Amino acid sequence: MKYSIQINSSPYQSNSAETAYQFIKSAIEMGHEIIRVFFYQEGVYHAFRYATPPDDEVQIVTRWSALAKEYDIDLVVCISAAQRRGLLETNEARRQGKVDNDVADGFRIAGLGLWVEAMLEADRFIEFG
Repeated sequence: MKYSIQINSSPYQSNSAETAYQFIKSAIEMGHEIIRVFFYQEGVYHAFRYATPPDDEVQIVTRWSALAKEYDIDLVVCISAAQRRGLLETNEARRQGKVDNDVADGFRIAGLGLWVEAMLEADRFIEFG
């Protein structure tokens, strides 16, 4: 089965993103395919490169990056939601007169068109948070 996942909550707002992460890992281990994970609204905070939680807490951004690399999962952050929250990739940062790329490894910023495409390709769409 093919799944598209949407995450709307920030990493520390609730444990819905943790549930999504565990669901994705389990689905992959059971032989299912994850078409795309789309981070929307407060969910864009999962993609901040410089998030530094205390050492004794789960390193959420690092975990998502590792999951994307290990299983070749497309982690997409909504461009509008990202810009509202100050999350900029290199080209947009330059356009805005800034010099940094805030997007963590494994994530990319794109529009809702990719999300619509993922929903059309998937057998199931699941929204967390």
